[in-house]
Amino acid sequence: MPFLVKHLGIADYESTYQAMRDFTQQRDGDTPDEIWILEHPPVFTLGLAGDAGNLHSPSNQIPLIQVDRGGEITYHGPGQIVVYLLLDLRRLGIFVKELVSRIEQALIDTLVDLGIPAERHPGAPGIYVAQDGAIAPEYRGAKIAALGLKVSKGCSYHGLALNVDTDLEAFSRIHPCGYEGLKTVDMQTLGIKDNKDIISQTLLGHLQKQLISS
Repeated sequence: MPFLVKHLGIADYESTYQAMRDFTQQRDGDTPDEIWILEHPPVFTLGLAGDAGNLHSPSNQIPLIQVDRGGEITYHGPGQIVVYLLLDLRRLGIFVKELVSRIEQALIDTLVDLGIPAERHPGAPGIYVAQDGAIAPEYRGAKIAALGLKVSKGCSYHGLALNVDTDLEAFSRIHPCGYEGLKTVDMQTLGIKDNKDIISQTLLGHLQKQLISS
């Protein structure tokens, strides 16, 4: 069954979050899987296991919202590609751990295609600039993409966020993913000037390749 891809532009976080929950609760075995691609206005989100104290420098302009995904605290904002994966994992034959690995691989392949060597860090979900390669030393090991998922009734929602041209100052207000001092970076800082549409299409292609290879 093909994926229905929706490009939602800039979308309010809370209404999108509720729409994901409603979609997942109302779907049945014949409901096509959907992939939503969008950006959010500035918002901090805190996962189920999160510690609100990891927002060490709150902002009156950026709300903090508790959500039901896994993971800790992160930031979403303009210049970041957010992809929500509303998938029937049983139908795809994918378990959660395998889904996470496939999302990470799609992100790594996307970044490598665009000239950024990237890697996983064991025990720290997300994707990081590789520790070696042509990237300036001060950016090696910096986090460039985050992911967090929720599974209900065998179906996933939430997804991933890739920093393209993002307000990195907002990340300095948090301990990203609960790690104090974790550096974050975006693609523009690393010299990638491709527009978000090109990057989104590259990422979508790699995600679809990973998801149909089950």
